[in-house]
Amino acid sequence: MTKDELLARLWADYVQMTPQAERIHALLGSRGERVVNDHVALRGLGIADLGIAALARPFEAVGYVEQPARYRFDDKKLVARYWRHPEPGSPKVFISELCVGELSARAQALLGELVAQVPADFSRRRDLPWAGRPWRVTRAIYDELLAESEYAAWLAAFGFRVNHFTVSVDALATFSGLAELNKFLVGSGFQLNTSGGAIKGTPADKLEQSSTRADAIAVDLDGERAQIPSCYYEFAKRYDGFEGFVPASADKIFESTDAKPT
Repeated sequence: MTKDELLARLWADYVQMTPQAERIHALLGSRGERVVNDHVALRGLGIADLGIAALARPFEAVGYVEQPARYRFDDKKLVARYWRHPEPGSPKVFISELCVGELSARAQALLGELVAQVPADFSRRRDLPWAGRPWRVTRAIYDELLAESEYAAWLAAFGFRVNHFTVSVDALATFSGLAELNKFLVGSGFQLNTSGGAIKGTPADKLEQSSTRADAIAVDLDGERAQIPSCYYEFAKRYDGFEGFVPASADKIFESTDAKPT
């Protein structure tokens, strides 16, 4: 599999769960824009080789290189890293991981029940970044996890797949900046994540970000259908060649999938 083939498979899985992203992509294209992807993001579990290292392997196999930065999100009990590809114009890959050992004993036990269902060698699959959910989960388990960790509940419901793609605002020609793009998106009927403000970060941080609220889609929870926020579309404007991420901003971006309005 090549890098471009891997990214194409990720996009195909992503838009299937995130119809708003395909609509926004088409809207920008109708203005003559060539949409460039700044980064993709994935979520993992810090147990049973289902975390950052496992999700990174398929990307490293096509040339992605881990960067030295390490990120920590204390409130959400997450850590994260990112990867870059030497080919110019390639999107970065941002992978986060839930620190399962920092959750309550009950939440750890629930996640342990899910992980016990994972087939042998699942974490070694070349398609792990879009392999989906390898376990059965009930609505009761989802709700219990949601009460403690939205991130844990999201993984329980959706498994392993891209959480968001990101439009590079720097590559857009018909918008003066992120504020104008946000105004266009709201005017086109899309809801933005306003946790921490519609725009997270400042030029002084060298990164401004905004995102839509995740689409709620029907998910089967062991025979019961539930509407659960799935994935979202992010927009990033960078300054001074900055390639990394800003934890305080990323912390609020994570809330784009919250089941409760921000």
